[in-house]
Amino acid sequence: MNATPETAAGRIVLLTTSHRVAPGLLAWPAWQALHAADRVLCAQAAHPQLPYLREAGVLVEQEVPVARELVDWCDGGRTVVVVATGEGDRKLTDGLATLAGSGRVTMPELELLPASYDLPGARLLDLVQVMDRIRAECPWSSRQTHEGLAKYAIEEAYELVEAIEQGDRDELREELGDVLLQVVFHARIAEEGLAGGEAGLQEEGDGEEEEEEGREGEEAGAGAFSIDDVAAGIVDKLIHRHPHVFGDETASTPEDVKAHWMRTKAEEKQRDSVTEGVPLGQPGLALAAKLGSRARGAGLDVPLPAGEGIGYQLLALALSAEREGVDPEAALRSAARAYRDAILVAEGR
Repeated sequence: MNATPETAAGRIVLLTTSHRVAPGLLAWPAWQALHAADRVLCAQAAHPQLPYLREAGVLVEQEVPVARELVDWCDGGRTVVVVATGEGDRKLTDGLATLAGSGRVTMPELELLPASYDLPGARLLDLVQVMDRIRAECPWSSRQTHEGLAKYAIEEAYELVEAIEQGDRDELREELGDVLLQVVFHARIAEEGLAGGEAGLQEEGDGEEEEEEGREGEEAGAGAFSIDDVAAGIVDKLIHRHPHVFGDETASTPEDVKAHWMRTKAEEKQRDSVTEGVPLGQPGLALAAKLGSRARGAGLDVPLPAGEGIGYQLLALALSAEREGVDPEAALRSAARAYRDAILVAEGR
């Protein structure tokens, strides 16, 4: 039987894979295409998929021809699979597009076949890898400490709040990234303590100097953690504090959820006072409102401390706002913005 023109033209499959997925974990259609192909080509000698393809019996040729040669190879109904490189094969795809648009060449069937997909959150792996390299190679980043970075965490948190209050979605996305950077940066610094500890523990020697170095290594490793430890901690916390989602309890209202949260949090913390865990360094109105919330949540009837002056007046206002469900910091910022606008009007702007 003579091949139809469509069959005679053959097929070119551009196989793409994600570097964020473990090599060898390919979709079934990808494996089918690889095993059925007449030729499998890859221009990248160190492509992470190659050892697994060869182990699966797929013969991979280490070249990718120019577009016209690839089209000619498909003549007679043959199928060629091109395993795309991590940077993409722009020259080849542009060449194929040019040939297809010329109208002078009988083109094979062209197919883009994703062999593996990124899972939600996969780009976080890129952030971790980029942070690793910056920490190792950047003269500024390599010298930073938790203490030196602390001010940036505060700045980024305030910028995030401002983006939220302004309703700017693009700015919100960017500021969330800046806050996330702080988390990854601190975790990367903390992980170096773990590496130092391991190095110290692995050192061998029978002299006093070697023993001292080993002890220093242990101290460096004490309390060290990685970004995975950070993520694991918040995952465990969220699961434990949502028994109505991950357990047998039920919650039909936001109030039920808050009750679950507060109860499980109290079980975890085992605090002697409701004031424990309230950062005293936060802005004054927020601090007053947080203390008032803790006291009210514990059913404590706490009289206002006796005192005179603006501080005690602000304390009373902050506690009143908290009782009414108003964030005093947000309310004051809103009023301050209105005052800023009034200043601009007075300036004739």
